[in-house]
Amino acid sequence: MSNLKDEELKKPGEIENDDASTEDASDKISEETAAETGEEVTEDKEPEKEDKKKKKDKKQDALKDKIAELEDTTKRQLAEFENFRRRTEKEKATMFDMGAKSVIEKILPVIDNFERGLASVPADEAEDGFYNGMNMIYKQLLGELDKIGVKPIEAKGKEFDPNLHNAVMQVQSDELESGTVAEELQKGYTYHDSVVRHAMVSVVE
Repeated sequence: MSNLKDEELKKPGEIENDDASTEDASDKISEETAAETGEEVTEDKEPEKEDKKKKKDKKQDALKDKIAELEDTTKRQLAEFENFRRRTEKEKATMFDMGAKSVIEKILPVIDNFERGLASVPADEAEDGFYNGMNMIYKQLLGELDKIGVKPIEAKGKEFDPNLHNAVMQVQSDELESGTVAEELQKGYTYHDSVVRHAMVSVVE
């Protein structure tokens, strides 16, 4: 009877301590069970990992987009530079040709005068030292012009071509067909297939 009274007279705090001990023991059993099965006790860590992964993927996607944008910009700039280089080279070549043609046009009258002067020398004086010297200078001048691409236009006996010839008169001829160049009155020249001066000619009617 004294035992029953002792149990009934237990304080409320002592009963609560017994319940807490029971819960601690339960938690300990759960942890031991998880350890034995190799499972980890996690507290909602999966969502956190997924969030980190999503953030990482977004950063990688943004980085890839930036790299693609920079590559596209670089390609465009290289293409623009290449176009600029080609255009500049073409402009330089055009300006050089224009300058060269301008100089050639000024030299051609000098050649004309050489030809007129040499043609006016009588045959008996053709072996004269002065004549030979002038003829050598004339040939040297033609040779240097030929090296840079200046060529005389063929005219006499050729079919009249308005792109190359400038007809200043018409003549009659029994030997040549109509539309043929009968006589070359002034030589014409081309520079790299571009006409510097048309040949002045007479054409058969």
